[in-house]
Amino acid sequence: MGALAGQVKTNRPVRKGWTSCLHARITCRVKPDSHPRPLQGDGSAARPIRKHLPINDLPRVLPIMPKFHRIAALCVMAAATAWIATGEFSSVGSAQTSEGQESPTSEVAPVENAPLVRTVSAVEPVFVDHARAIRLSGITEADKRVELAARAEGVIASLSMTKGGMVEAGAVVMELEGPETLAQEEIARIALEQKERDLAVAQKLFEGGSTSESNLTNARSARDAAQAELNRARAAADRLRLKAPFGGVVDTVLVELGEWVQTGAPVATILSLDPILVKAEVSEVDLGAVSVGSTAKVRLVNGTEMDGTVRLVAREASAQTRTFPVEIALPNPRMTLPSGMTAQVSLYAQPVRAVVVPRSVITLSDKGELGLRVVGTDNVAQFAVVQIIDDTPEGLVVTGVPEGVRIITAGQDLVRNGDTVEVASGVGQ
Repeated sequence: MGALAGQVKTNRPVRKGWTSCLHARITCRVKPDSHPRPLQGDGSAARPIRKHLPINDLPRVLPIMPKFHRIAALCVMAAATAWIATGEFSSVGSAQTSEGQESPTSEVAPVENAPLVRTVSAVEPVFVDHARAIRLSGITEADKRVELAARAEGVIASLSMTKGGMVEAGAVVMELEGPETLAQEEIARIALEQKERDLAVAQKLFEGGSTSESNLTNARSARDAAQAELNRARAAADRLRLKAPFGGVVDTVLVELGEWVQTGAPVATILSLDPILVKAEVSEVDLGAVSVGSTAKVRLVNGTEMDGTVRLVAREASAQTRTFPVEIALPNPRMTLPSGMTAQVSLYAQPVRAVVVPRSVITLSDKGELGLRVVGTDNVAQFAVVQIIDDTPEGLVVTGVPEGVRIITAGQDLVRNGDTVEVASGVGQ
């Protein structure tokens, strides 16, 4: 069979792979090896013979197909390997200009980020001498309180006091019947007078040389004994009379006129209400801030407000509460304030230099410390550790604010130590 003189044609599309050709119907143009084309009846040359090749003749057709595909694949693989080795694939498209032409990336200078400057508001601190208030709860009590008792037994002869009445210091409020005791007092007084006259006579005789010194000494001893007997009789008579130890209000009267009382029986209760005391207890922490003589403000349950003075600060704590009793004296000349009334006490510590700030400006440092953000004249933010010493309606009272700085009142949580800020004027004032 002569050589093939044309391209392979099929009646169906050729699929990928060599196996697809086995199912294709292949038609080839066959060129005779040495015989000329026969002439047709009109003298023209005959047309090329079309012949269907059997499958057995397929190996003869495949070798004549072009083999440049294998060569092209090897070339592409070699080029890709060289390209990957150069590393240029990592910047594909990054070095193209807007016009589609390459521009060297080494000529582009890196862009540096400008530092962020935040805007905050700040105020000048106003330093004041603040006396910290220590608030306690207390109760009013009488300055003095005494329960009078009978000093002797007998019938009450006089009772010169009434419940709720006033008594003067040293006044006799009750007297018992005791005629025998009074008589003994009178006898002792007369005996003393007699012994004094005997002593005067013995003194003159001794001076005139008419008596001995021994007689003079005996006269003096007799006079002294009579004086002692009179003192004893007076003491017995005095026990019949009950006196008020101090002036005040008679709170209770437990006996009646004509009643028989025994020695030690309770008679009455007297209260001294001027000044009246407010007793409270201060904690261990605040004990050092309270001293005798310091000022205290007292507000009673009825709304009365008064200024008092600390009269006592105990030096031994209560075993149950570990607090220290304090006493505040309030003037009560008209006895209008009773004992046993609830009171609120505000004690004031020694004044310290402090600043009143809004509660919203308090913040925490990275270490968890309580403080403020401040800015100096160089507009650099810093953190200042402060101590809260009091809480007032106007704000928190703090100590530790440095001199010559401004307190950041807005934006303090957005800046850190060393940040440069811009202070907005007229904001947050």
